[in-house]
Amino acid sequence: MSSVAARVFRGCRSLLAPASKPITSSSVVSGATKKSAAKSKTKAKPKQRSVSPAKRTSRSAGIFKMTPVSPVLAQFLGTGETNRTDAVKEIWTYVKSHDLQNPANKREIFCDEKLKLIFDGKDKVGLLEITKLLAPHFVKTA
Repeated sequence: MSSVAARVFRGCRSLLAPASKPITSSSVVSGATKKSAAKSKTKAKPKQRSVSPAKRTSRSAGIFKMTPVSPVLAQFLGTGETNRTDAVKEIWTYVKSHDLQNPANKREIFCDEKLKLIFDGKDKVGLLEITKLLAPHFVKTA
């Protein structure tokens, strides 16, 4: 066994030497690590981040930005201007209320006549296709 240990530690005498005194919990912690051990005993308080009002993102940028929509989507939503998230929410409430979700595959929607106008005449639309098919209905603004 000692030859295996000698090969593993490559003959390092300090690792292979027998302990000169019995090991106790106080003797294990050296002087340099006593300070770090004392720090670990006290709970560190998490830093509070103070976010200034200027740095908070407002709900008027990106997908939350109110943009004009195409006449077809405006007729469906009942408003001529909306943001992308609200448009998707409205479509999902319409799908749920009219039971247009495929029961076998919940990620698929069966389109009725109203949804076919929005989704380029497709009979079925996948979950991930919804935002892609809605993109042309949002008018680009500068």
